[in-house]
Amino acid sequence: MEEFHAFLILPIRFHYAKLANMEIQFTKMQGLGNDFVVIDCTNQNIEITPEIVRKLANRRFGVGCDQVLLVEPPKTDKAVFGYRIFNQDGGEVSQCGNGARCFARFVTDKELTDLIEIPVETNSGLLVLKLTANGMVEVNMGIAEFSPSKIPFVAVGEKGVYSLSIGANTITGSEDVDVSVLALGNPHAVLVVDDVENMDIAGISTSIQQNDRFPEGVNVGFMQILNRNLVQCRIYERGAGETLACGSGACAAVVAGIRLGLLENQVKVRLHGGKLDIMWQGDGEPIIMTGPADTVFEGTIKL
Repeated sequence: MEEFHAFLILPIRFHYAKLANMEIQFTKMQGLGNDFVVIDCTNQNIEITPEIVRKLANRRFGVGCDQVLLVEPPKTDKAVFGYRIFNQDGGEVSQCGNGARCFARFVTDKELTDLIEIPVETNSGLLVLKLTANGMVEVNMGIAEFSPSKIPFVAVGEKGVYSLSIGANTITGSEDVDVSVLALGNPHAVLVVDDVENMDIAGISTSIQQNDRFPEGVNVGFMQILNRNLVQCRIYERGAGETLACGSGACAAVVAGIRLGLLENQVKVRLHGGKLDIMWQGDGEPIIMTGPADTVFEGTIKL
């Protein structure tokens, strides 16, 4: 019997030793219910792959999140950190507004910086994050891009609204929808609707995302205007599906509404996860987003 027990213990110890070399320290965070696994790559030597991202994001077999965020050393002297974002499916994207607020809270709480205004590098350029006196985080989201070739979106010339074929739909009763299209480091299509809660969000969004006019996919936003300073939104994200909140999606919706003359320059956005304040002064001006960010828990996972 003693020999039998020794046979069982040895393989288990050997397997544990292998896994121990793949430990990742992480922080689980959320911004309006949009949740993230944040990894400090300034103090850990970790090679992140799409497979690792998918395992971390899995809500049954991993930590569970909408996106995985990496805090990295900067590549230039214009920033103090590099900021990388991966969706649940393992694909890397260039922008996430809710993630940016969590990023700012993370590097501050971990005492990685004592700056109040924190410049960070993203794949789409420099992002400036600012902690406010009331505990919120303000993010300069940069300047919106409307040129179809830079979104990217297939169109002849720039328009405020484009007609897009989505096939027959029982909710809209039409094969076409009108969308505003813009980029905020990632592509967005925005629909103005009468009742955002009575929409086939998944069906319409999937049809739009599969449209050949979006060669790199698109985030789809649905906006109901309650008054000129208040809107209700739902966002179906590229690579993640519908989330409780999407910062860049909320910004894109407000920008589209202002350009259409439907909104004032400062707008409160209601999302299922909470509220954001968005301010935009017009073409060529940066979009300023303000909202909360919180730590949920910290841990170590062995992959």
